[in-house]
Amino acid sequence: MQNKVLVVGSVALDDVETPFGRRDNALGGSAIYFSLAASCFARVQLVGVAGQDYPPQALALLHRKKIDIEGLNIVPGETFRWGGKYHTDMNHRDTLYTYLNVFADFKPTIPERYRQTPFIFLGNIQPSLQLEVLRQMQAPQFVALDTMNLWINTARSELMEVIRQVHLLMINDSELFELTNQRHLLSALSELHHTGPRIIVIKKGEHGALLSYYKKDRNPVRNLFYAPVYPVRQATDPTGAGDSFAGGFLGYLTACSRISFRALKKATLYGSIMGSFVVEGFGVDGLLKLNATKIDQRYRLLRRMVALK
Repeated sequence: MQNKVLVVGSVALDDVETPFGRRDNALGGSAIYFSLAASCFARVQLVGVAGQDYPPQALALLHRKKIDIEGLNIVPGETFRWGGKYHTDMNHRDTLYTYLNVFADFKPTIPERYRQTPFIFLGNIQPSLQLEVLRQMQAPQFVALDTMNLWINTARSELMEVIRQVHLLMINDSELFELTNQRHLLSALSELHHTGPRIIVIKKGEHGALLSYYKKDRNPVRNLFYAPVYPVRQATDPTGAGDSFAGGFLGYLTACSRISFRALKKATLYGSIMGSFVVEGFGVDGLLKLNATKIDQRYRLLRRMVALK
C-alpha cells in the first residue's frame, strides 16, 4: 500500500467496565483506534505523545501493523489515562476519571517526511493544536476533522478557523445543532457547508451515520446518504467506535482515484464496518485479527442492506 494517511490525536491507556466485563490498561486514544482501523487500507503515520509507562508490547503491535510511529514521542511522565463505565444502555457511560498526564503538554511536531502526506485526520484535540498541525503541512489533498462539544463551548473561534480549512467534518447531531444554532437538519448542514467543509458526516452511534456532500445548485436531499451500523451479535465495548469509523472511512478513501459521492458513500460503509469490529471486543481487540476477506464479507452484506434490490 502506497496510499498514506497522517493521524494526530490522543494516545491513552483506558480502564473500561461494561455489562460484559472489565479491562484495565487497555490501549486507547483517538490516534490508536484510528491507526489500527486505517492500517487495513493504508499506510498510517501517527503523531502523538505517550509516557514512559506506555507498554513496549503496544509499540511492537503498532510496528507489526506497519504503522509509522516516528511521530509518537515517548516522554518522561505517565500516559494519558481514562476510566469509564458503561451501563445496560451502552449509549450512555460514566466517565470515572480523566488524567491528561503528558498529554496536557502535547505540542504536535510533524516529522519532515510526514509533511507532504496527502490525507490527514485531525483527531479530537484542542483546535489550537489542530491549527498548528495544518500550519506544518504542505498542501494536503484531503483533511478530515473530528471535534466535540467541549471545544464548541470553550474554543469556538479557533474551532471555526479549523473548520474553514478542512474538507470533511465529523460531528454528532447535538454538536451540529450547537455549532450552528439551528434546529432543522438541512438548515444546519447548509450553514456548516457554507462555512467550509464540503463533506459532513453526522455520527449517530448505534443508529449509523449520515453523509452530506455539498454540491452547489443541487437539491441537498439528493446529496445525503445514510449508512446503518453493521449488526453484531453482541456489542461488548463501544469505546473507540467513532475513531475506528473514521479510520475505515479515511483509510478507504486514500485508495480512491477520485473523491466522488460514490466513493464517499462506500467510505461511509467501510467506516461502519470498522466500527462494528471494534465494538465486538474490549479496547482495540476487535481490530487486531482483521484481514481483507473479513472486511469485504461485511462490506458485501452491509451493501445489500442499503440496496433496494
